[in-house]
Amino acid sequence: MKPRQVDVRLRQMTEADLPAVMAIERDTFPLDAWSEAMLRGELADQPRTRHYVVALVDQEIVGYAGLAAAADQADVQTIAVVQPHQGTGIGGAMLAELLAEAGRRAAREIFLEVRADNPQARGVYEHFEFEVIGRRRRYYDDGTDAIMMRRKLDG
Repeated sequence: MKPRQVDVRLRQMTEADLPAVMAIERDTFPLDAWSEAMLRGELADQPRTRHYVVALVDQEIVGYAGLAAAADQADVQTIAVVQPHQGTGIGGAMLAELLAEAGRRAAREIFLEVRADNPQARGVYEHFEFEVIGRRRRYYDDGTDAIMMRRKLDG
């Protein structure tokens, strides 16, 4: 059965969104969740070097994503979608927004790390034309490797 598509609206993340975002963060990444202080630090650099968005379905935050950009390079910092909405295109919509923002900031390439044990996320990145460029051994707190990926941007 094909996952349902949902109506999603993206907007810039604010500090007021942190309680909902932190709940998603802890649920999605139980072994290596970011702290609220880390996310506050990311938001403090917005819009200078950061771009964070939340995804809303029926006014409820169901996902978030962030980008870091400096000079001609950008990095996907994080993408998370609550379990009931995974596979509905929300993660792809947020990734498309991060790619668009990287382009607006004149980045020539965008990088990310994805857990080696997360084939669903890796499939999304490959769909968006990211290529594997390496592996970081034992990158995550539980010892899981990270797959390093890159996409060159039209410039």
